[in-house]
Amino acid sequence: MAVSYILLGSNLGNTLLNLQNAIHNLQQTEVQVLACSNVYQTKAWGNVNQDDFLNVVIKVNTYLNASELLTTLLAIELKMGRIRGEEKWMPRLIDLDILYFNDEIIDEQHLKIPHPYIADRRFTLIPLNDIAANYFHPQLKLTTQQLLLNCKDNSEVSSTSYTLSISNPKLV
Repeated sequence: MAVSYILLGSNLGNTLLNLQNAIHNLQQTEVQVLACSNVYQTKAWGNVNQDDFLNVVIKVNTYLNASELLTTLLAIELKMGRIRGEEKWMPRLIDLDILYFNDEIIDEQHLKIPHPYIADRRFTLIPLNDIAANYFHPQLKLTTQQLLLNCKDNSEVSSTSYTLSISNPKLV
């Protein structure tokens, strides 16, 4: 069984409902959600001329391998109405990114783990720190907490009063 951390983000439509629906859809697969960070409102990163995002990080268990997990996440994005274009960092209904998969290092054309921008993004590190402060980045050999302290990104990331349900059917 593998442990993975996944970043969820949304800035179109009912963003809180989009995040909850993504978690629900994920729980209908071979993935068990173990923990969910606080929900954060974050300024857009990369392309700043768009609405704020809501972001969370979840910790999951799965029998899927990393490639199968990516395929599952992309299928959920498509099911929820995400349209992927050529342009990066555009507004989106849902975005599901694998941050870590066990302590594996994967460098394939369509799958890079650890996620290549973890150390550069406060909107990723802050919710990740909620549930994995002492998790070591397998390449940088720093904990999430250390990465956050060293992060040069000064984008606004604000805690919200929102919570998401992660009640799970049992993974068999």
